[in-house]
Amino acid sequence: MIELFTGRQGTFRHGVHPAENKDATAALPIERVAFVDEYVLPLSQHIGAPSRPAVRVGEHVDRGQLIARPGGFVSVALHAPVSGTVRAIERRLHPNGKRTDSIVIACDRFASQQDPVSAPVDPTALLSGALATLIQQAGLVGLGGAAFPTHVKLSVPQGKHVRYVLLNGCECEPYLTCDHRIMVERPEVVLRGMQLIMEQVGAVRGVIGIETNKPDAIVAMRQAAAAAPTGTAPIEVVPLRVKYPQGAEKMLIDAIYQREVPSGKLPLDLEMVVQNVGTAAAIADLVDHGMPLIERVVTVSGPGIRRPANLIVPLGTPVRALIEHCGGVDSSTTRVIMGGPMMGMAQKSLDVPVLKGTSGILALMDPAEDAVEQPCIRCGRCLDACPHFLNPQRFSALTRHERGDALAALNVLDCVECASCSFVCPSRIPLVQLIRVGKSLVRAAHAKRQAAEKAAS
Repeated sequence: MIELFTGRQGTFRHGVHPAENKDATAALPIERVAFVDEYVLPLSQHIGAPSRPAVRVGEHVDRGQLIARPGGFVSVALHAPVSGTVRAIERRLHPNGKRTDSIVIACDRFASQQDPVSAPVDPTALLSGALATLIQQAGLVGLGGAAFPTHVKLSVPQGKHVRYVLLNGCECEPYLTCDHRIMVERPEVVLRGMQLIMEQVGAVRGVIGIETNKPDAIVAMRQAAAAAPTGTAPIEVVPLRVKYPQGAEKMLIDAIYQREVPSGKLPLDLEMVVQNVGTAAAIADLVDHGMPLIERVVTVSGPGIRRPANLIVPLGTPVRALIEHCGGVDSSTTRVIMGGPMMGMAQKSLDVPVLKGTSGILALMDPAEDAVEQPCIRCGRCLDACPHFLNPQRFSALTRHERGDALAALNVLDCVECASCSFVCPSRIPLVQLIRVGKSLVRAAHAKRQAAEKAAS
């Protein structure tokens, strides 16, 4: 049994300390946003293959009804967030800036829009990995932001074993408080979801990591763990120092167990599985109430938002509707970010929809001088910030020269794009953006080699 490590007060080496900016929403209870007239559901809103439409234009759908099936193993189903009529299946603007195939639903103004609730799943029906299949068909993905299909992590390959389940309650991105509020308001549900995950993968121990800037969440989760039925696998709540990117799964493992996931490997190779607290709550809602993933909690905040809030939002809701619900934005707002300020993506339109991985909508004000890039001064701050001990400055230079081979040799694919390097760079070099381009060069070269080898054979 691996023991918890407390010698470094629950943290990892390197990382950065951006201003938290959570006070505006940390104490605000989750509220429900009003339904709107139209919902846009991109078929691609998670890592992996897009979903495949299962409805036709003009068809009536009920809230929670299947509208798209998984497009492969690394893919999940998609469900109607509201009762209404399928208005179109066409290409619409995606938050990634591209136009992608989407299902458009016109909301039925006269429908009750009640949650799709059913009887709890029979525990015997969840044996032999059946929970993973149920999760895929319910459309669940990681709700921390990456949107990786949940069932893939819970489908343990033959020959592999899982002993430890870690729940990420760090929420280290500035401004975001949706996970915080879920832990405070629904601790029993989070714990129930964690127990289901542990049963699915056969884990013998669970740990919930929460940063110390969320003392009410720590208390709530500890009380829920203490009230767990006897005979269940032990679950411990571990306070962690406030640091970014503490919520990255490899950093969380390092902070709690002082173990490093080797380059090119996964937490599974250390007999561990990491999930988000919001994902755990969604699993409990699915098993106990039959609720597919049709809505999620989103933090709407930032200095440009007139009334910050934590909102329950049906998927497909336009960002514009959330901002209007919160009183609109200040005229000095320069950027609207989907996600957190470190890893989120600036939007060119407010008419893009909320996705399964949308954790926040932030209205920010950036000084104009921050956007002016200067030459690198070789200060080494990006190296000191990188939690994976990579060389962001070297990656950026190689990317500019399109040296994909050298990038691969320096393990550029180990970068998790946390943007710690960009945050500390005094020259305002867009390091993480350049690294993303560099990674695409490596992947393109790999695909080209595979195609050549296939043609030669």
